[in-house]
Amino acid sequence: MHQTTRDFWNDRYRQKTGETSGKPGLVLSQFAGPLAPGRALELGCGRGDDALWLARQGWQVTAVDVSAVALAYAADSASRAGLAGKIRFEEHDLAETFPEGMYDLVVASFLQSPRDWPRARALARAAGAVSTGGHLLIIEHASHPPGSKATEGTIFPTAEETLASLALDPRQWRRLCVCAIARMGTRDEVQGETVEDNVIFLERLG
Repeated sequence: MHQTTRDFWNDRYRQKTGETSGKPGLVLSQFAGPLAPGRALELGCGRGDDALWLARQGWQVTAVDVSAVALAYAADSASRAGLAGKIRFEEHDLAETFPEGMYDLVVASFLQSPRDWPRARALARAAGAVSTGGHLLIIEHASHPPGSKATEGTIFPTAEETLASLALDPRQWRRLCVCAIARMGTRDEVQGETVEDNVIFLERLG
């Protein structure tokens, strides 16, 4: 029987617990930290650490994932942290549906999958949900993450390639950072190993 995308990710999250580090991604905190809070959309929120951090900074957050299991973990963490009123959790397969509305910040952190799906189309829709004066932040693997289930032959895009795939009008966007950065692996990868990520951070001008 063909396994759906929802089933695939629900199975992955059932192998985990709801416990997380409780810390946001370093790139998110670095780039979103200085921004004035408003409405934020997080695509692929997983177990919710980034969504909870955004809420603590004063953002009103819509957090999206394809996995109902992950969303249940995230909603439980938000409730225990007293942030349930600041985060709305929505289940979406971004190949099929997309959250409504416009946002001051749209974040897609490691929105990558070993399954084939229209990632560029989803990211282009993410850009389309950014309000004038708002920001788009995409963080993605640029190298094979140690401990990852991605096959060794997986080809990861450069930051410029990902940006080009969105087909954005350069007159409507200011490039704040389109680059690769190195960091140390997390507990879900291999701690102590160097990991390379791409960062695409843009401001919408019009």
